[in-house]
Amino acid sequence: MNKKVLLGMSGGVDSTVSAVLLQEQGYEVTGVYMRLHDNPSYHDTNIARARKVADYLGVDLHIHDLTDTFQENIIDYFVSAYAEGITPNPCVMCNRTIKFGAMVDFADTLGIDRVATGHYVRNEGGTIFMAQDKKKDQSYFLAEVRPEVLPRLLFPMGNWIKEEVKAYAARIPILADFATQKESQEICFVENDDYVETLSQHIPVDQPGEVLDTEGRVVGSHKGYLHYTIGKRRGFTVDGAHDPHYVADLNPERNQITVAKRDDLYADRFAIKRINLHDKRSAFACEIKVRYRTQPVHGHVTIEGDTGTVQLSESVFGLAKGQFAVFYEGERLLGGGEIV
Repeated sequence: MNKKVLLGMSGGVDSTVSAVLLQEQGYEVTGVYMRLHDNPSYHDTNIARARKVADYLGVDLHIHDLTDTFQENIIDYFVSAYAEGITPNPCVMCNRTIKFGAMVDFADTLGIDRVATGHYVRNEGGTIFMAQDKKKDQSYFLAEVRPEVLPRLLFPMGNWIKEEVKAYAARIPILADFATQKESQEICFVENDDYVETLSQHIPVDQPGEVLDTEGRVVGSHKGYLHYTIGKRRGFTVDGAHDPHYVADLNPERNQITVAKRDDLYADRFAIKRINLHDKRSAFACEIKVRYRTQPVHGHVTIEGDTGTVQLSESVFGLAKGQFAVFYEGERLLGGGEIV
């Protein structure tokens, strides 16, 4: 009997190539398209693609409606975090609760042990490593995945370079229909990467307020605190300023933002919560990424119960509450925690 695996399928290049590679490795592939957010035209297009691919490859395809679960765990979290002046990371939370949470639970209902996606990340014996293609590496987003799930996960793209995947895909006839398909956007429910527009569908965003300096003095005005995240330098006024100013803090209760010069936004020490480690540790040195698109910085992590402290070897710019500090040992992913 063939080995069984449940593969997340979008009809795109990465998941289709993943399906082909898994079949070549002797797996009996079952596909699942997860309907996450309420966008009928988006889903109609992608489901049609996924069905074409499934029919071509001869695999069963399930349409799994997770709209309510996604709303509760991801969209509500996204909106409430911004409302509280926090910069959330919905992709990190989606990988924990949806892709490697609800999807794993669905695999259990089908009696399937292994779960696969087209993520660019390597899994070696239940230990996660950066992908071979560092430009596409998505290991950062798996920092909060529950450790007990990791041995069940397969990532066929982990040892591939994107250009190699495209060349391989060119030999798969069904993918010729999708040759002009755009790369997936970073946050699937945020159209055109405009998070403020998405927020405006749930809460008021245009509410002019005061800009303060670090001494608490009113020095300008802004168009509503929800338009700003830590480190942003445009979209507000600072009376009489000659040097660039950056958002240093948000006060949702008073609809105020605090701004400062760039040098004031560097920090080398911060607290974390929501800690998830892939193996138990209480104090350790590692490399730390404080955002997805930043270089790792050497540092030391100390865990005390459900919270911890991170000390970096050098200061980094624009630490934001709600983002995740993710820990690495070389290319090995150790876990992470939410910056508070």
